[in-house]
Amino acid sequence: MTGRHGIDRRSLLTSAALGGATIVGASALGGLDADAAFAAPVPSLDPAVSRSSFIDGRVSQIKGSTLDVVESDGTHRLIQLTNATSIWKLETVTAEAVEAGDGLYARGVEMPDGSVAADAVWVNIVNLYVTVRGIERSRLHLSHGRNALVGHIVAKRTTASFRGGALTSNLSQLKIGHHAQVLGAWRPADDSVDIARISVGH
Repeated sequence: MTGRHGIDRRSLLTSAALGGATIVGASALGGLDADAAFAAPVPSLDPAVSRSSFIDGRVSQIKGSTLDVVESDGTHRLIQLTNATSIWKLETVTAEAVEAGDGLYARGVEMPDGSVAADAVWVNIVNLYVTVRGIERSRLHLSHGRNALVGHIVAKRTTASFRGGALTSNLSQLKIGHHAQVLGAWRPADDSVDIARISVGH
């Protein structure tokens, strides 16, 4: 799935797709933050379940607790949200935060009717390698390949790591020209990104 400016979100959560399949909530499988999405595979907690199902696509409709998701090949898949489903959208959120038009990755257990009961859903998550082109108080101007991109600095959410150091909310070390990795949540409305973490010098 690629946004208007070429932000490729496909395959970002391959490792998460290979993780546990039991519907126990993603936090029991190692967390739900942006880093957890890219963590090493976790063995299933249920020996009766050999593998989890994985869906990535865009939400076309929401009916109660069921998401109708269209994958990149046009296939419609139904995702059931349960009381054990953990949902990330820059932070842990409730199902009400998921909107039609959102892109998502979901991991869960396939049901007999072909739907997937999700234990973890990451909404609009992106993992981008960028160059810093401009710095303002509440946003960064970035380039991702040939594409310009705005990264929003979110109060009490955006953190930075410099040269492998501890995470900090102080972005004063960030300089124009820095090459960085950005984990965050894509905004479908304008193709900008809310920054969860920006890492420089890793």
